[in-house]
Amino acid sequence: MTDSPIGVVIATRNRADRLARTLRRLTELPERPRVLVVDNGSTDHTRTMVPVLFPQVRLLALAANRGASARNRGVAELDTPYVAFSDDDSWWEPGSLARAAELLAAHPRLGLVAARTLVGPEQEPDPLNEVMAASPLGPAGDLPGPQVLGFLACASVVRRKAFLDAGGFHPLLFIGAEETLLAYDLSARGWGVSHCPEVVAHHHPDPAPRSGRGALQLRNELLTCWLRRPLPLAARRTLALADRARRDPVAREALRGALARLPVALRARRPLPPYVEEAARLLEGQPVP
Repeated sequence: MTDSPIGVVIATRNRADRLARTLRRLTELPERPRVLVVDNGSTDHTRTMVPVLFPQVRLLALAANRGASARNRGVAELDTPYVAFSDDDSWWEPGSLARAAELLAAHPRLGLVAARTLVGPEQEPDPLNEVMAASPLGPAGDLPGPQVLGFLACASVVRRKAFLDAGGFHPLLFIGAEETLLAYDLSARGWGVSHCPEVVAHHHPDPAPRSGRGALQLRNELLTCWLRRPLPLAARRTLALADRARRDPVAREALRGALARLPVALRARRPLPPYVEEAARLLEGQPVP
């Protein structure tokens, strides 16, 4: 058993071969983190592969697909003070988890480290790296890097206490663009979210995009607005998506999905405190009242 202060949670479904590649990388890390795979109701050989090839990895098998919120179960199961997320097609640069743990230990308000992501065998920088580095929110004196309100889940490390305090990934969104809502909720609880480029994740996505992801992202961006942002803004964005839906089938699918979930979103609505709303508007280039 490792005594590392950091664990890794992977949520997966029906991607056993890609998962095996990721687990080989993670189990070879010098930090020797605890690794927990949360299986979202796979019907392939994931549940037999993990214990046979990686007996040191814990497998938590869910009866149904919980999407991104399956990560919440993983965090609850671990008892390490810090938890990194990987997808079944991503892993961490050797030494990066140790550096993330050092940053979290040195900055008590830091709730989430948003890492630098390198994509594919060519290790191309993900475009989000530059966006986060240039965040107009700038650094805070008690945080190690620029403050951000977005990140890649597969390139993030959280303080377990902060993640649980914020409620984790919201189940209503299921999958797709789920990170912004968590960043909002961490910030609303007083936790810092910082881009720390010295922490590096590698992401090797399938070249063929997964079907329906564009609609899911649009749907969840709108639902996030209804869950946390001012109602007039949410209404304007709904009307804008409806206008786009008249000529765009992806937008049409997104709008249908958002409207079907809108009653639940309204019941779960919790507007951001003014200082977080101001930060969100600054990031979007909107006028700040």
